[in-house]
Amino acid sequence: MNITIGNHQVGSGRVFIIAEIGNNHNGSIDRARELIDQASAAGADCAKFQMRHLDQVYRQRSLHKRGEDLSTEYVLDLLRRFELSVDEHRELAEYCGRKGILYLCTPWDERSIEVLETFPVPAYKVASADLTNLPLLDRLSATGKPLILSTGMSRTEEVRISVDFLNRRKSKFILLHCNSTYPAPLHDIQLRWLDQLKKVHPFVGYSGHERGTAVSLAAVALGACMIERHFTLDRTMEGPDHAASLEPIEFRRLVEGIREIEQAMGDGTERRLSQGEMINRENLGKSLVAAGDLRKGTVLTAEHVIVRSPGQGLSPQNYEKLLGRTLQRDMTAEDFFYPSDLSDKRIEPRAYAFKRPWGVPVRYHDFDEYRNKIRPDLFEFHLSYSDMDIDPSKFLQGEYPFDFVVHAPELFAGSHLMDLATPDKAYREQSLRETQRVIDITRGLKRFFPKTKRPPIVANVGGFTMDAPLPAAAVPGYYERFARSLDELDRDGVEFIPQTMAPFPWHFGGQRYQNMFVKIDEIVPWCKKLGIRMCYDISHSRLTCNYYGVDFYEFSEQIAPYTAHIHMGDAKGLNGEGLQVGEGEIDFVRLGKIFKDKCPDASFIPEIWQGHKNGGEGFWIAMERLEGTL
Repeated sequence: MNITIGNHQVGSGRVFIIAEIGNNHNGSIDRARELIDQASAAGADCAKFQMRHLDQVYRQRSLHKRGEDLSTEYVLDLLRRFELSVDEHRELAEYCGRKGILYLCTPWDERSIEVLETFPVPAYKVASADLTNLPLLDRLSATGKPLILSTGMSRTEEVRISVDFLNRRKSKFILLHCNSTYPAPLHDIQLRWLDQLKKVHPFVGYSGHERGTAVSLAAVALGACMIERHFTLDRTMEGPDHAASLEPIEFRRLVEGIREIEQAMGDGTERRLSQGEMINRENLGKSLVAAGDLRKGTVLTAEHVIVRSPGQGLSPQNYEKLLGRTLQRDMTAEDFFYPSDLSDKRIEPRAYAFKRPWGVPVRYHDFDEYRNKIRPDLFEFHLSYSDMDIDPSKFLQGEYPFDFVVHAPELFAGSHLMDLATPDKAYREQSLRETQRVIDITRGLKRFFPKTKRPPIVANVGGFTMDAPLPAAAVPGYYERFARSLDELDRDGVEFIPQTMAPFPWHFGGQRYQNMFVKIDEIVPWCKKLGIRMCYDISHSRLTCNYYGVDFYEFSEQIAPYTAHIHMGDAKGLNGEGLQVGEGEIDFVRLGKIFKDKCPDASFIPEIWQGHKNGGEGFWIAMERLEGTL
């Protein structure tokens, strides 16, 4: 049995090739036409785009940047600038017909499906973010057209649920194995999972976001009937997908590709979410949210629940489980439902006992919520680039009896990552200007927190590269430029503390290479030379130790005397970052003894991935487990 898409029989032995243009036209219809020309000339079977009606995809609260996470703000800013109009999509569909290449599109909402049904679209692509969106899959199935579903960001059981859902509707569809990071690191791709996916459904392909072509070629060798790759004219253009897209590749990549395939195969035993996928699952996925204001005691029905992005609440696959439950809390319109709404038990904060200063991370908008729940020693304000334009007095009133820490944004306006060490003079100068703004904001916050005389500023100071780590000989130059940046900043009244980093940081849901404040034999000498202390992120540094084969507790012994502040979270493997305490590889009792001896006064916060969700539930779990160790 084959699946027909246009004149192509998918599954017949000929691989169907998709050139995923997506939003890589950056809002230019002329660039979109050129991409179609290039895709056709390259031999692709179709050029694929994406269509969204943002008011149907995201919560209004998200669209108006009311308390949204940093990464979601970034994604929305790009979408607003780069989306094409419906008429432009229609023109591109007609242009594809003239060029002899199929036009396909990914609808992100039901209104987009209605529009595309007026086009000559022979099949629909379903983004990884919507694999779990059963209401959208139901509407797509009703069109009777073949579906192509990416499985990135989804666990094995979630894939099975959606497959069963489509099979009951007798839909024709292809599953694409996918790692939804941009670019995806080779060790996360788990290409052997293709064999397991074939046991779930017979039509299986591969949607790749890795660098180069070797892994995609390997996927074909493993039986993929369809290959999708992002397509761009220039990998350095602004936007999250360009870096993971294809340009012409030279022959030398063939030899490298053989080694890449060796890394990429995976063990094929389970679909594991990488850190980058966790980020993009949150940013791009869908959640069950309240359709309106709801009171405690409400018995939930379909009219009370809608599906919206971002994916920070209860998965839409829990829709049927949620219906009929009695609500245990008050909710306002567009509040997320959470797993705790499927049970009668909620975890609430209490008075914690630690032998060192402790606190929790907050944004301006949720400071009042947290200070009314707990009385910590300090609050760590995590700034986004949009927070830097907010008057703090809109959220802070009078004086508070707490200390405070500021976490500087990694990302500034214009997709500019902080980098105080880059050899690019203009880029470093922009980073200096933005960092000085953070320092000035921090000094301004002292009027609300007079107890704090010299507030620390946690910063990821840069020194990252895109496609490969720096040669060892180049690294000292980066530290020297960072030293110059420190001298050029007016740091009076604040303490600037770099954060320890993992070898593979995640920016915009894709992997980079980190070259500074990673290795202990560099951190300690530079702390001494620069007269600075560190924010010790134990999750980051555990990943570092795993990657380089270094004893984590020896690392901790060495860095503790230079530690001003600690980010507490568990870790596992090479990218299991920010795990809940007790769910990774760190022995917190052993670590606590080191901290007691080497840095007894260092403060800490729980740094748990999405710990702030559901009223800080992840933080309270961490505090319960850390109590008695610190």
